[in-house]
Amino acid sequence: MARIVMKFGGTSVADLDRIRNVAARVKREVDAGNEVAVVVSAMSGTTNQLVAWVNGISKFFDEREYDAVVASGEQVTAGLTALALQQIGIKARSWLGWQIPIITDETHSKARIQRIPTEALEAGFKKGEVAVIAGFQGVTEDGRITTLGRGGSDTSAVALAAAVSAERCDIYTDVDGVYTTDPRIVTRARKLDRITYEEMFELASLGAKVLQPRSVEMAMKHRVRVQVLSSFDAPPDSTQILPGTLVVDEDEILEQHLVSGIAYSRDEAKITLLKVADRPGVAASIFGPLANAAINVDMIVQNVAPDGKSTDLTFTLSRTDLERALKVLDEAKGEIQYEQIIPDAAVAKVSVIGVGMRSHAGVALTMFETLAAKGINIGVISTSEIKVSVLIAEEYTELALRALHSAFGLDAAV
Repeated sequence: MARIVMKFGGTSVADLDRIRNVAARVKREVDAGNEVAVVVSAMSGTTNQLVAWVNGISKFFDEREYDAVVASGEQVTAGLTALALQQIGIKARSWLGWQIPIITDETHSKARIQRIPTEALEAGFKKGEVAVIAGFQGVTEDGRITTLGRGGSDTSAVALAAAVSAERCDIYTDVDGVYTTDPRIVTRARKLDRITYEEMFELASLGAKVLQPRSVEMAMKHRVRVQVLSSFDAPPDSTQILPGTLVVDEDEILEQHLVSGIAYSRDEAKITLLKVADRPGVAASIFGPLANAAINVDMIVQNVAPDGKSTDLTFTLSRTDLERALKVLDEAKGEIQYEQIIPDAAVAKVSVIGVGMRSHAGVALTMFETLAAKGINIGVISTSEIKVSVLIAEEYTELALRALHSAFGLDAAV
């Protein structure tokens, strides 16, 4: 008997027929003798509607009340999925984040999981019950509902898999695995059989929508084997499960490619502060208030003026945080002492990722030459051990992806 956590995203539970499809897939695992916990997202489109309602009331909302509203979508799905399982003879019980409980910190709308007591879940396993758990949500020590950020159901699933020592965490979505890039843009993208935790984390952090970055980070930390599968590639009662992509340790992959994938993100914005006084502590005066407002900053470039008295500072952040960041920086203008602020939301980030880059030079050069040959200007550059990212004008995103995919030999054979 194995213990498996199965997570189903919004498209997998988009309506009652798809929820019945989920129940049939869960039944297949139960009939195979496995102990199963199921984590579900809100039905497709539900969270967007809930967020829109919050924004319709207040642009600068109380995030505690935001969480109370947007967490409600998963409650509906968990209850419906438990009912669907009961209808086909499977013992099941739904659980909300506060009932388990999934204890988080108090960073509302982007909470981080601190611990998950498993006594209630273990008691359910002993009774032969399938636990159907509302993803995305948790609870603070003082009982306030929290949410884990967009895509947080992936994090819920991996955290639960780690807590109950599951053999594997299966993430069911609308794609059949992890591809070298977005196959909707690059038709010759290839599905990967396996990918390392590090590569998957970079891909997810840099725009690939298959897995939520924090879920991969948690899987890497706790060595949870994650499998990405499609909810739609075979009949739910089929005994033949089509393979997806396994996210595993680097030592489980025999041969590393120089570049494993190319990611992109259109959820980017750029802010430039002009004529900032060049003095000790100025960076802290800029990024401190942003950090206090839970706004994450990514790429940073600083250009010091020839006179050495002022500097221009450019950084990127999530497009959804742009208005809040501008408000924070405006309130801190007296301390920062900048002359002008220039926002730009018409940008995109394109990144090449591969653990093979650790031992091979020339990746950045190939990337820059390829983009130059297509007439694509680079605005900002950032690198790490296994990735190179550039900021470009959003209009060139698709051209850049196709060119780089070919340049690094990732195109599938025709």
